Amino acid sequence: MTRRGCFITLEGLDGAGKSTHAGWMADWLRQAGVSLLETREPGGTPVGEQLRTLVLHQSMDLRTETLLMFAARNEHWRTRILPALERGQWVLCDRYTDASFAYQGGGRELGAPAVRLLEDWVQQGQGPDCTFLFDVPLETARARLQQGRDTADRFEQEGAAFFERTRQAYHARVAEDQARFRVIDARQSIQDIRVHLDASLRDLLRTHGDPAMHRRVQDA
Repeated sequence: MTRRGCFITLEGLDGAGKSTHAGWMADWLRQAGVSLLETREPGGTPVGEQLRTLVLHQSMDLRTETLLMFAARNEHWRTRILPALERGQWVLCDRYTDASFAYQGGGRELGAPAVRLLEDWVQQGQGPDCTFLFDVPLETARARLQQGRDTADRFEQEGAAFFERTRQAYHARVAEDQARFRVIDARQSIQDIRVHLDASLRDLLRTHGDPAMHRRVQDA
């Protein structure tokens, strides 16, 4: 019987730095012998990428935005993520449903109950095994965004109050499911952050990987 893969997600405010570490984490896992699917949201499938363009750049009603996010997620979950996990692959996804709780539920003030209804309908009780939340104060995230972006999407153009609500919603998710989340203080240096990531990934190999993977990392 094939051992089910581990589903890892990366979350954080725009500018928190999670994308800086995503490639490093993917390389780490592959060097440990993990068969890995790297993906992102919104997007991850041809349908999802088309919906990503709409959501990021086309003005729309909040309910429409939220439904499109979950339409893309449903396609992503059913055609790529779930099949990969069932094949025994691990999945590393840049954003997932926690982002909808944070951005639509918190930032745009839709509220968590509406997002939870869609989460339950699409995912049916299934979701990430581990979520890394790259957390920084709002002023740090905003400063990084201004340095690293030529053009801003609809979300990046929002004001400080939006992002403060978004950050608070992320922390509300952490409080609800502390066992799943690993909160990373992303104000640290890249080197210090990767020390923490290395320890967490080793722990995931112990709990979700096969013994050969765990031995390979111990011997490295």
